[in-house]
Formats: sequence, C-alpha cells, structure tokens
Amino acid sequence: MTSTGNPGGSARSQDARRQTITEYVLERSTATAAELAELTGVSLMTVHRDLDELARLGVVRKFRGGVSALPSSVFESSLDYRMGVNRAEKEAVAAAAAELVEPGMSVMLDDSTTALALARLLVASAPLTVVTNARRVVEVFAGVPQTRLIGLGGEYSHTHDSFLGVPCAEAIEALSVDMVLVSTSAMDAATTYHQEQDVVMVKRAMLAAGHRKVLLMDASKTKRTALHRLCPVDDFDHLVVDDAVEPSLLTELRERTDVRVAGTGA
Repeated sequence: MTSTGNPGGSARSQDARRQTITEYVLERSTATAAELAELTGVSLMTVHRDLDELARLGVVRKFRGGVSALPSSVFESSLDYRMGVNRAEKEAVAAAAAELVEPGMSVMLDDSTTALALARLLVASAPLTVVTNARRVVEVFAGVPQTRLIGLGGEYSHTHDSFLGVPCAEAIEALSVDMVLVSTSAMDAATTYHQEQDVVMVKRAMLAAGHRKVLLMDASKTKRTALHRLCPVDDFDHLVVDDAVEPSLLTELRERTDVRVAGTGA
C-alpha cells in the first residue's frame, strides 16, 4: 500500500520510517529501494527521498537501485543524524529530567541531543548557572535573564557541534556544579558506553565535577554496547528513561540506581 496526500507524511512518521529503513539496512548490509518501499508501505519516490536524506547524514551509501550501510559508528556521532531520531522519546526524558532541576542550581549539560531538549525546558527554571560544551545549548541560554552561562572551550568538533579534547576536560576540572546531566550512546544493565574516546574523556570529567549525576537515555540506547566504557550505571544518582525500556532491564537497573520512567504518550 502506498501513501497518499503528503508524500513524506508528518515529521514524526517520516522520522520513524527513516529509522525503520536505517535498522533494516544495517541488519542486512544492503537493500534495494523496492524492498524498502514494500517494508514501509510508501512509494518508490518517497523511499528515494528518504535515502537521499540518509545518505546526506552519512547513514547509507546509495548505488543504482539500492543502498549499502555505512558503519554505525560513523553516523551515530553525527549531530544531524541524532537530532532526527527518537525525538518524542528524548523530549519525554528531558521533561522528566527537568523536574530534578530547581531554580538557583548550577547544572552542567553535555552535547547530547537529549540535553539540548532539556536545555530548552530549563530556560523557565532561572535563576540558574549553566555550564556546557555544546554550541547549541549556549545559543539556547544566551541572553536569558537570571542565567549565568559558562561555555567550555576546547577543540571544536563539527560532527558534534561542540567543544572536546584535553582543553575542554581541563576547563571542566576547574569547576564544581550541583548537577551534571549527560547522555551517551549505549548502555546495558551494568555499564555505560560510547564509541569515541575523546567524548568519553569529556563526559568522565563532567561526571567528576558534579555533586549529583543524572543519565538521560531513550530506549534505543539500551541493551547495547560500544567500543569504550564510560562508567558503571551505579555511578549515577538518577537514570531517566522512556517507557519503551523492557521491564526486565528496568528491574536490573533499579538495583543499581534511582530510575525514573518518562511516559511518551505513545
């Protein structure tokens, strides 16, 4: 069955379809456009538009009649890619995490897309002191009344649209904040992970600078691992997840930390 009306559907349905395509191609390494049209129930023209966008984001490589997958580590680091996936879940996690932040606190936010969603909510929680290495988070708070904003320098990463490296880690080490809120690319019941060593270094420095540590994770990042270990789950004071996390995993996680489940309304 092919779609009618808006050829791409709503933004949310478009994101969900592209995520389905991504997972299908990653699992099989290659796929034809005809396969993907059958899988998603949309026209070949719509599938080709999706594949053009996924190729732009570095998720797939197009060839005549189909696509092949690029390594997941290539595109999972891309801010443009991360901004487009699991948005409803990230917004729900951000809303639940915002309840932990009280006016007058000092908070440190990393360069994750979930932290960016949280930043937009925290504008209403001023007065705050906000520390971040993420350029887009700086943009959110720049000029907000009663907000002291501290931007962390370092080596600029176009992929992450943030500042990383040893200079960033050293700047963090000079600070102490009430709460650090971070996300990462993968976790299992015991450990958190990330695929990039430079990112791990900065996140570890952030966690060491916080009196309370909060991990923000949507369900797509759970029951996974990545190349580098970040830290044990029980290093966090709070874990905020969405309601798609498997109950058995929630049980295990609750043995290690305080777990808050955000409803997505799905």
